[in-house]
Amino acid sequence: MTKVIRIGTRDSELALWQANTVKTRLETLGHRTELVPVKSTGDLVLDKPLYELGITGIFTKTLDVAMLNGNIDIAVHSMKDVPTALPKGIVQAAVLERANYLDILAFKHNQEFLAQREAVIATGSLRRKAQWLNRYPTHTVVDLRGNVNSRYQKLGNNDWNGAIFAAAGLERIGLEPENTIGLTWMLPAPAQGAIMVVAMENDEFVQEACAQLNHEPTEICVGLEREFLRILEGGCTAPIGALAKINEEEQVTLKGILLSIDGSKKLEVEFKAPLGQHEDLGRLCAEYILNRGGKRLMNEMHGTDTSAQLFSTKKLTEGQLQRFKDGLRVKSEDFIKVSPSRIAPSVVKSPIRNVVITSQNAVESLLTNFAPEELRFNNIYCVGRKTKRLIENRIGTVTHVAKNAKKLAEYLVEYMEGLEVTYFCGNLRRDELPTILANNNITVHEVEAYKTKYNPVQMEDTVQGVLFFSPSAVESYLLENGTNRMVYCIGETTAKEARKHFSEVLVARIPTVESVIDLVNESFDSP
Repeated sequence: MTKVIRIGTRDSELALWQANTVKTRLETLGHRTELVPVKSTGDLVLDKPLYELGITGIFTKTLDVAMLNGNIDIAVHSMKDVPTALPKGIVQAAVLERANYLDILAFKHNQEFLAQREAVIATGSLRRKAQWLNRYPTHTVVDLRGNVNSRYQKLGNNDWNGAIFAAAGLERIGLEPENTIGLTWMLPAPAQGAIMVVAMENDEFVQEACAQLNHEPTEICVGLEREFLRILEGGCTAPIGALAKINEEEQVTLKGILLSIDGSKKLEVEFKAPLGQHEDLGRLCAEYILNRGGKRLMNEMHGTDTSAQLFSTKKLTEGQLQRFKDGLRVKSEDFIKVSPSRIAPSVVKSPIRNVVITSQNAVESLLTNFAPEELRFNNIYCVGRKTKRLIENRIGTVTHVAKNAKKLAEYLVEYMEGLEVTYFCGNLRRDELPTILANNNITVHEVEAYKTKYNPVQMEDTVQGVLFFSPSAVESYLLENGTNRMVYCIGETTAKEARKHFSEVLVARIPTVESVIDLVNESFDSP
């Protein structure tokens, strides 16, 4: 063993501690070693947050270059700082047994600020910032850069309530703040607490030497966490956390999280698998996040153009937003706000022979005012299959369902028993149904079950198409917007109102939100 293994490391106290740990272990195995401290760009640029420096691997890049140039044989890193894709020619040689993976909060005086609306917390990590703001949205998070010692010193010199550190970093250099809280609710960075050794791919001697330092359970766990990170494409530019564990029953659990930078949006996942069948956990967790809004969230954070091409006048779920084909930028808001009205008990005191319901809003309002057993309706007539399902699940059997109000009115004129109906409707209901019934000598007792309020949003000039799900939404839209856009409607009743104002109106094949989205995917030409 004549070769001296040159160990490259950053020259901070923590990095030197980690490199000396590797040095000691290699020498215990009989190898000769030499430390080669190298200052990194991450240590030199302290006036900007990491994510503004524009590169990943900022604490490893200088060492990578030194290794590729032949100046060092191995490099020792905090594994959480290492990009998931190593440079060509460099390979992972060992992962040491993981230390404390938790984040901790060091604070100055007491913990009372945690229950207060205003507080100032310092951290240079987007992940920590986003998780803190998700839990404490009214707090302020300020940037904190530098090595562990200088960051702790800044906490003492500034008017902050606290600062967040990696527990392992503090423990390794023997820094023990008087007041700390373990943030057990905060998911750590992938591979936090682990030390990684990298070497040249063609250096078999060094790889064999380092392999004896490897801790396999840690290697498995951090490998899953980094695979989760790799697929989400995070690096240092997105708030991503992950933690894998192996329990005594050899069950592997992986938890993952992705947040918006301001912490207002959070996507979480947790999957388990037996050891030996765990290899896909990182991929499965990442795909779960991406398929539930993660892709859109990552696009927003990576600076992708988020100006809307399409606007839905009904708030869409993440699943519905993901249904749009790739490349379409969609925003959504409820252009109609609905609130249930107070319905007098006398309205349903006696059994009602014929009841007409044309929307789910009316059903919800009835159930807000009365228990299902109080609603003694002999015949229920409604519009729409979703309304029918809701009625039959919550109230009782539907006598007849029609596609729209006109068809229902025509049916009632032809087949309904009796000459009276009770119509549970909104304050902005359409005239078509009661007019047809009145013209055929059927008395309509209207009960205002809910109130509808217009809630228009002024759209950006980039919006080329609008999705409408009710005639009232069309009316609301027109209060703030023009008519020079393509229109996609859920059904003919909505389309009839839209055609009064718009020249290009398309109607979904079936009256569902998903069908409207499919119509957009088929017909909208993205520039």
